[in-house]
Amino acid sequence: MTLPAAEAPRDARLPILFVLITITVEAMGIGLILPVMPALLSEVQGVGLSGAALWGGVLASAYALMQFLFSPTLGSLSDRFGRRPVLLLSLAVIFVDYIVMALAQTFWLLLLGRVVAGIAAATMSVAMAFMADISPPEKKAQNFGLISAGFGLGFVLGPAIGGLLAEFGPRAPFWAAALLAGANLTFGLLVLPETLRRSRPFNWRRANPLGGLLAIRALPGLSVLLLVWFFYQVANYVYPAIWAYFTQAAFGWDARMVGVSLAVYGISMVAVQGGLIRVIVPRLGERRTLAWFLPYNAVILLCAAFVPAGWMMLALTPFSALGAVVAPALQGLASRIADDDQQGELQGVLASITAVASIISPLVMTQIFGWATAGEADMPGAPFLLSFVLMVVSGALYARDAPLPRAVASGP
Repeated sequence: MTLPAAEAPRDARLPILFVLITITVEAMGIGLILPVMPALLSEVQGVGLSGAALWGGVLASAYALMQFLFSPTLGSLSDRFGRRPVLLLSLAVIFVDYIVMALAQTFWLLLLGRVVAGIAAATMSVAMAFMADISPPEKKAQNFGLISAGFGLGFVLGPAIGGLLAEFGPRAPFWAAALLAGANLTFGLLVLPETLRRSRPFNWRRANPLGGLLAIRALPGLSVLLLVWFFYQVANYVYPAIWAYFTQAAFGWDARMVGVSLAVYGISMVAVQGGLIRVIVPRLGERRTLAWFLPYNAVILLCAAFVPAGWMMLALTPFSALGAVVAPALQGLASRIADDDQQGELQGVLASITAVASIISPLVMTQIFGWATAGEADMPGAPFLLSFVLMVVSGALYARDAPLPRAVASGP
């Protein structure tokens, strides 16, 4: 059932809160387990840190592959059946999946758990579509920033809690993630309305990564933005891909310190996406935000590659988070081009491209890390050098193909 515009809920605060909590819980689910992954994989596979990083890359890529395959499907399903049923069903699956992973004793069961979690957690596109449903055009980038702020908050709470729970064993964070998912599912059943105003038929040819991409890229100007988005995401994914392994090799951090450092990043993300973006994007505009902060991100990655001490890396972390204004600015531009009944599909395509980047980046970055730290080699920051190059490519593509299409050229 869809709602006509006149019946859209007047007070969307609780539904928005639920969507933000959903994104936060998904980020917490990832962040909770990051500090314990080296120990868990060493226990299950009987390998050292470099080997654990390689197996961790496989798990991360499997998760991302499922998001790539299913993000357009869930986005298109939400365009047909509504945002509410897709979000609630996905949360139910995530709840069960974390319980299975908490009990897993083999790598293959962990891998299966990551595959199922990747399918169910491909709801970022649906959450973004929900925000697009309730946002006027001039507020979309800012409200997309709230989604990113929710993700950042998850990275405040998740790693910090995961680092503390690591004292009870590497499986304790999975039980905590299941509890959070179950509580949020209950909350959603009580408060989430349907915000889809106009449904459209479900079409398998558009509800897959390639079909959705071909349909969306027909809109003028989107091809360039999608390429910029891809290279930005591949470069930026270096942080979750290698952080737990990099900081242990470079600075000797344990699981608790990894959790603290990720919490610092999360706090910084909340400050940027929940607050500073509401100053930066309206003042600079989406186009200038991208023109300034894509090169900024490249400089930060280059610095990260050569940071000599752990305290310096912690000091650099808030500056790294500031560069995250790029994502909502890009989403805001793309959302202005798409029609109202394409928002779910568009966000699904963006999520799929993010997932492709998340498939490629962990495999490549962990391989580089393993090579750069094996034997007598000692350059754990090598993956950041590759990310620096990729970020430069993203910025060059954006600069080369500006100005943007007429549909957004008159915007801020």
